[in-house]
Order: sequence, then structure tokens, then C-alpha cells
Amino acid sequence: VQLVQSGADLRNPGASVTVSCKASGYIFTSYYIDWVRQAPGQGLEWMGRIDPEDGGTKYAQKFQGRVTFTADTSTSTAYVELSSLRSEDTAVYYCARRNSGMDQWGQGTQVTVSS
Repeated sequence: VQLVQSGADLRNPGASVTVSCKASGYIFTSYYIDWVRQAPGQGLEWMGRIDPEDGGTKYAQKFQGRVTFTADTSTSTAYVELSSLRSEDTAVYYCARRNSGMDQWGQGTQVTVSS
């Protein structure tokens, strides 16, 4: 089982960013994908999750209206798009497979928001 994320990204405030998470080694549609981030010096922050089987999503209230999760079953890839970026969104973003807890994690993607 492996989750491989896209590379680091640098964005200006107000822009959007999309991070991808390609799954392999298991049936992609059988498990939710969660998204979690960790800002510098902070703990893990859960952003929400997507069910790749039907595209159903659940977003943490903090991110409602600014984050979108999608999943492409043809490529077994999940995506998170975060819009209206601000400096506080600078963090490492992780995808994780949910299997009675998050049992497999991507390597993390550094997103830096700076002008």
C-alpha cells in the first residue's frame, strides 16, 4: 500500500493550490481518504475526508467553503484544493487512508504561502 503525493508548492496569498495523492496497492474505492495538515510548530489538523467510491465528502467546519476534495477513480488519485490562500495555510499537507484510523499516510506536501 502506498500513497504518493505531489511535490512542494509555493503560492501567493489569495491564490489556490491543489495537492494530489496517488494510491496504489489496494482497491482505491474501498477506503476513505482523509486530509490532514500540520503548520510549523503546530499539531496535526484534520481537514476532512472523501469517499472515493461515490465522491461523498465531509469537511471540517474551519475549511468549509474554501476546500474541495475530489477523487479520480480511473487513476486512483485524490485531490485537495484550497483556495483564497493566506499565510496561515503554510503547512505540510498529508493524505491518509482511513481504515479504523489512518493506517497509511502519504509522504506530505509542503505548501508555502508567501508574497
